[in-house]
Amino acid sequence: MESDECEFDSTWDDEDENKTPKKKVLQRRSHRKINAAKDMQNFRHSCRNLDGDDHDKPGQGRFYNLEFYRGQIKSSPDDVHIDDFHQNWWARYDSLQDVHTYTQWLFPLQTQGVNPSAHVLTKKEIKLFLRDKQVKSKLVKSYKLMLDFYGIRLVDESTGEVARAPNWEDRFRNLNRYSNNNLRITRILKCLGTLGLKHYQAPLVKFFLHEILVKGQLQNVKQSALDYFMFAVLDKSERRELVKFAFKHFKPRENFVWGLGLQRFVDVVDKNR
Repeated sequence: MESDECEFDSTWDDEDENKTPKKKVLQRRSHRKINAAKDMQNFRHSCRNLDGDDHDKPGQGRFYNLEFYRGQIKSSPDDVHIDDFHQNWWARYDSLQDVHTYTQWLFPLQTQGVNPSAHVLTKKEIKLFLRDKQVKSKLVKSYKLMLDFYGIRLVDESTGEVARAPNWEDRFRNLNRYSNNNLRITRILKCLGTLGLKHYQAPLVKFFLHEILVKGQLQNVKQSALDYFMFAVLDKSERRELVKFAFKHFKPRENFVWGLGLQRFVDVVDKNR
């Protein structure tokens, strides 16, 4: 679904995010994909107050994702232990590409994925995950595993800075060829934001935007990077900077539909020159 109007993006709103968003009209030759904007808004709203009061109903049962990351259960249907993923799936690029049931375990979300044997995150489970430094450390290992699959390396664990890996050319070809990886990257970004690693989001998105819009790489990832990756970033100030960066390097500029009115964007970009 496409439209000239986007009421699902609060990136440029200064008012309280709990208020009903005002409809925004985009005057462009191109159109923003409204289903994408709505999906990302729903995700950002789902991440509010995750470390606050417990809103889950009592008696919900087991925390499968937490148990998996603690090594107490294996993934299903692949029957793989979390440590086996980290130790034995590294650089197994054919398996990482062809198997479609592991990402829901490595990067769980509050919504159901394509693997019916995986489990959605609950609010209570997220709170427990955020308090467990050991499982968060394992989540970083999962992130590194997938970065390597995409030809990227984590340069700094504290800041989230990423860069091309030595094998980037081969891995970029695979990423550009198989569009299902766009969905995986969106899931990874959402999971990082949900489970306490939101400072990893913006550096990865900035990396993709630079590769796509500046270096001319990964053109089959371009639409997902603009529609989904940018708007998975929870920090609004970082999200704004990413949109500004994208606008600055997007061509033709008049077809840019992911933010403010064109004149306001021109003012922002010109002011920072």
